[in-house]
Amino acid sequence: MSQKVLIIYTGGTIGMGCNPLTGTLEPLDFNHLVESMPEFQQLQTGVEVYQFTPPIDSSDMSPRLWAQIVRIIAERYNDYDGFVILHGTDTMSYTASALSFMLENLTKPVILTGSQLPMGQLRTDGKENLITSVELASLKDSHGHAMVPEVCVYFSGRLLRGNRSIKKNADGFNAFDSFNYPHLCDAGINFTFHPHHILKPDFSKSMIPHYAMDPNVVVFSLFPGIQESIIRHVLDAPELRSIVMRSYGSGNAPQQPWLNKLLYQAAHRGVVIVNISQCIAGSVEMSRYDTGYHLKKAGVISGIDSTVEAAVTKLMFLQGQYSDSNIIRNMMCRSIAGEITLA
Repeated sequence: MSQKVLIIYTGGTIGMGCNPLTGTLEPLDFNHLVESMPEFQQLQTGVEVYQFTPPIDSSDMSPRLWAQIVRIIAERYNDYDGFVILHGTDTMSYTASALSFMLENLTKPVILTGSQLPMGQLRTDGKENLITSVELASLKDSHGHAMVPEVCVYFSGRLLRGNRSIKKNADGFNAFDSFNYPHLCDAGINFTFHPHHILKPDFSKSMIPHYAMDPNVVVFSLFPGIQESIIRHVLDAPELRSIVMRSYGSGNAPQQPWLNKLLYQAAHRGVVIVNISQCIAGSVEMSRYDTGYHLKKAGVISGIDSTVEAAVTKLMFLQGQYSDSNIIRNMMCRSIAGEITLA
């Protein structure tokens, strides 16, 4: 029996085509597009399409829409061997990270992809990204299990763990990479899988979908000259439950007494403060320098080698599950879906 993959078209550049009358880009009917592509006739995989109407600009992606995607997958989970989500590139890594937490014990591939050039343009990268994603989503090992049973991003020959991916390039076809984690598969002439880097779920248990996300989190970056009055306003917001603080290097901050005091006060009233490096590669080690040690003393926890996208969505997910900030702090130091590297 041939494999079946569901393509979930949310929107994005990949689904745009040129209107011959106006010359402007507009969303295509993706069902029609799939039917008209000769490449799909050569696939050994059955393909069906679920189309968001109207399509979503990925800049407008939200926790409500993440829950909608989770519901689409959960309701059809037993009908397909894998899922390919077509998504705009701007927030693709946020969505991939969120889904990795919301789809607990995922036993089938959920692969996000898109393109830098619309499908209707001659040099589009969308065709290869889509066809390869469908192939990867349908592949099984010798035991009949999915080759890559996790949420991934596929782009330009690289299959990445979704919650390790970041968009690194606004113009090039190689738009995504995972600087703190190896590729799950490299797609050249052949697929080269790296099985020891791929998550191993419990195939005897069901996937558990989660829908609740609490977005009361803020991201702020440290910089020379940062002002006390502005940071105080941010930290004093009554709805604030957590902060992703982008620090220097391996987790360092200015040795300003006011900053440590504000962070201490926020942490001790239950705000979870996670320290993430502004560097795209490497890890936060708050015990390395004195400045990091003072942050730790103030109640700031290390985000280790997490991306900003993974830290933000993990906090939203945990806040949707737990009201106790101590539980959230402890869970932030654990790997839920392979999003951080633990020694």
